[in-house]
Amino acid sequence: MAFETNNFSVAKKISLEKSEFSVECNISAGENVAKVLSVSLATGQVSCETLNGVINYSGVIDTKLIFLSDDGQLNTACSSCPFSSKFESENIENGQKAFVKLKIIDYNIDSISGENIKIVVNLEQSGFVITNRDVHTIRSGDDDVCQKNDEISVIKFIGWASENIEVASDINIRDKIKKIILSESSVIMKSVESGVNFVTISGEVSSKVIYLTEDDKFESGYVYDSFKEELEIEGTTRESLVDGNAFVKQEGVTAEIVEDEKGCKIVVKVPVLLTASAYGEEKISVVQDLYSTKNEIKVTTESFDMTCVCPMETVEGKIEGSLVLDEDKPRVDKIMFSGGNSVTITNSYINDGEIFIEGIAKTTVVYLNDEDNSLYSAQIDVPFTLSDKFTYPEGGTLMVDAVVYDVDVAVKKGRELFYDAKVKANVNYCYDKVSGIITEATPADEYPPKDYAMEVLFARSGQELWDIAKTAKVKEEQIVTQNADVVFPLSEDTSLILFYQRQ
Repeated sequence: MAFETNNFSVAKKISLEKSEFSVECNISAGENVAKVLSVSLATGQVSCETLNGVINYSGVIDTKLIFLSDDGQLNTACSSCPFSSKFESENIENGQKAFVKLKIIDYNIDSISGENIKIVVNLEQSGFVITNRDVHTIRSGDDDVCQKNDEISVIKFIGWASENIEVASDINIRDKIKKIILSESSVIMKSVESGVNFVTISGEVSSKVIYLTEDDKFESGYVYDSFKEELEIEGTTRESLVDGNAFVKQEGVTAEIVEDEKGCKIVVKVPVLLTASAYGEEKISVVQDLYSTKNEIKVTTESFDMTCVCPMETVEGKIEGSLVLDEDKPRVDKIMFSGGNSVTITNSYINDGEIFIEGIAKTTVVYLNDEDNSLYSAQIDVPFTLSDKFTYPEGGTLMVDAVVYDVDVAVKKGRELFYDAKVKANVNYCYDKVSGIITEATPADEYPPKDYAMEVLFARSGQELWDIAKTAKVKEEQIVTQNADVVFPLSEDTSLILFYQRQ
C-alpha cells in the first residue's frame, strides 16, 4: 500500500508586530528662528529588504515648518530626515513580499538654537508579509484504498506591482503672489479593480496651498484631481481578488508660481506611489477521508489557514470640534491660516455588522493678536468616530488610511476655535479561513479474513453510504450492488445484506 504526496499552495498574509521608536530630525532654517508657528510632518518607506528572520527598511520623515525669523519675517523651512529600522520574526523568510506601514504618533520640538531646529518624532511601524505556503496532502492509487474526495476553494497569491505617477494640478489666482508659505497634499483611493494581467487603481489627490499676496494677505487655494492607472500583474483575471495602496511621496511635492498673459497660477506636482496585490481563487479536489478494505490505516489530519482578501471599502464622514485657549495664551483677533492638517487612526474594529473607525484630526491655527500685533499658533486635536455597514466576518485584520479635506477653522469671542472638516477612510480587510486536510496515512495491521459468506448490517436513519461502507470496511459499490433498492442517505433504519466470497 503506497501513498503519494499531493501538494498545493495557499496565500498567507502574516502581520508584522507593531512597535514604536523615535527619530531625531535636525533642520536648518537658513536664518535665525524666533518662533515655530506650524509643523507639517509626513513619513514613508524608501527601500525594503526581506531576509530570513528580518526585514530591513529605510524611510524618510518630510518636515515643513513655518516660522518667524528674528527680524519678524514669516518663512518656511523644508527638510527630509532619513532613518532606518527593522522587523524581526521567525515567520519572515527570504522571498516574501513585505509591506511596511508607518504612522506618526506625535512630535516634540526639542530645541531651537539659531537657525537649527531639533524635532523628535515618534513613529509606529507595522505591516505584513505575503507569501504562498505549501499545504501537504496525500492520495493513493491502490485498488483496496477507498477515498472520499471533496472540492474546496483555495486562494493563491498571484503577484504584486508598484508604480510611481505624478499628478499635476493648477490653482488659478487673481492676485499677485509674493511667496508660497506651505503646500500640503494627500491621496485617497476610490477603487481597486482587476483585469486580465493588470490591476486598475483610481483615486484622488487633494492639495492645499497657503500663500502670501503682494499686499501681504494670507490666502489659501484648494485643488482636487483624479487619476486612474493600470499596474501590470501577470496572471490576474477579472475575477481576481485585489487590494492596493496609494502614498504621496511628500519629499517630492512641488508648488511653483507661474505667471503668464492670462494672470497667475500655482502649479502643484504631486508624486504618488501606487502598490497593488492580486490573489486568485480556484477549486481543487482533495482527499477528505479514506480507509482500506484490507488494512487498518492510521490517518493524521491537520488544519491549514489561508488569507481571504475582501474588496476595498471607503467610509466617509464629517468632523467637528472646538478648542478653548488657555487663559495665559493671547486671544485670537484674526485667523491668518491653518496648516499641518492631518489625521491619525487610533483604533478600528468590526462589531455586529458594522465597522467603526476612531481617530484624531489635527490642525495648527496661526492667528494674529492685535494687542501686540504678533503671530501665535494653537494646535487643535479633534477626536472622531466613523461607522458604516460591513458585511465581512469579524476576527480579521483591518488596514485603514484616512485623509481630511475642506478643513475650516473659525473663532468665537476671541478664545474659542471651531474646527470643521470632511474625512475619507480607505479600508483594506482580510481574514483567515481554516480548513482541515489529511496530511499522512500509515498502513497498520491487516484485517482478519472473513470466515462467513453473508453479513447483515443494521444502519440508522440519516446515515450516508460512505459512512456505512467505511464502518463495514467494504467498497461503496458492493453495498449499492447488493442492496439495489436502498436509497442513500437512509430515510429510516434499514438492514443491509452483504455477501462475501469465502476463501
